[in-house]
Formats: sequence, C-alpha cells, structure tokens
Amino acid sequence: MRIGLAGIMVEDQAKALAFYTEILGFTVKNDIAMGSFRWLTVTSPEGAEGVELVLEPIGFPPAHAYQSALYAAGIPATAFLTDNIQAEYIRLKELGVVFRGEPTNMGPITGVLFEDTCGNLINLVQPA
Repeated sequence: MRIGLAGIMVEDQAKALAFYTEILGFTVKNDIAMGSFRWLTVTSPEGAEGVELVLEPIGFPPAHAYQSALYAAGIPATAFLTDNIQAEYIRLKELGVVFRGEPTNMGPITGVLFEDTCGNLINLVQPA
C-alpha cells in the first residue's frame, strides 16, 4: 500500500491552479472537467514519483466551515518539505507569498507557515 493522492480543499480551482503551478512550481498532472468542477491534480518536480496533490473544490458547506476554522486557528491544511527552507522562503517571498513569520527552528524541523491564496495555511518544513 502507498499514498498516491493527497487532497487540499480550495475555494477556487482556477486560482489554486495558478498559485500551485506559477508560484510554487508544481506541474499539472490531471485537469479533467467534471460538471461545474474539475478533477485537478498537480505534482512536484522534486517530489516522489506518483504522488499527486488534488486541488479539491469546496462544494460542501461543512467542508468550507472546516477549512475556515483551520485557517482562523492558524492550523496548516498540509505540509510541504524542502531541503533549503531559507532559500525557498526568500524565493516565495519575492513572488509575493504571504508568510506568517520567518523560518523557525523547532528541534527536529525548521518551519514556517504561508498562505496559499485559496483559504489554506501550508507548513513549509525542512527536516533537521
């Protein structure tokens, strides 16, 4: 058994696609029309082969409430790993990404939260 898909809820799939590809540098794996929504997945050129991030539309009111509650509480929806958090922080900041602080050493990791423009906080993490 292995993980092939992980999802993140987004308020607007087109906006999410632009952020995750143009800013984060992910690539589109699937973009299939499904009624008013899309089956939309992206992959990281630096990630594990076969792992896709699903940009899930929020079409269910409780899902929107859950996403909003996580965001308001400062809880990340997911985490992305990097080998050089300082360089990634600078690169993303120059592209206009909004961070909630600066990379902070937390023992086994160094991490910092950023906003994905789609209603989520993402934890950017560099393992020690």
